Amino acid sequence: MKATIWHNPKCGTSRKTLAILEETPEIEVEVIEYLKNPPTRTKLEQLYRDAGITPKDGLRVRGSPAADLGLMDDDATGDQILDAMASNPVLIERPLVETEKGVKLCRPQDLVREII
Repeated sequence: MKATIWHNPKCGTSRKTLAILEETPEIEVEVIEYLKNPPTRTKLEQLYRDAGITPKDGLRVRGSPAADLGLMDDDATGDQILDAMASNPVLIERPLVETEKGVKLCRPQDLVREII
């Protein structure tokens, strides 16, 4: 099975999620450092849809300019959030993992086990 992780090597939860994937037999892991190679807006939209979450659920609040950009306001739309994430990937909460069984925002890291 193939697993793709949108990863930030500076994030402990992301590193722990990657370790679970790498330690699981028969998993071929594709690692995408999303700050260097961000997903497109279309890809983000697909990931969130498949994970069953909204763009606001996938918004990184801590350590990001989300509040300054008004993305945490009640009237911020999913489209506004996706546009902001596409142009500023630091706004994307991590790690996102995609397998043939689905997509998860793996916070905490053990959530990855539901799709492997």
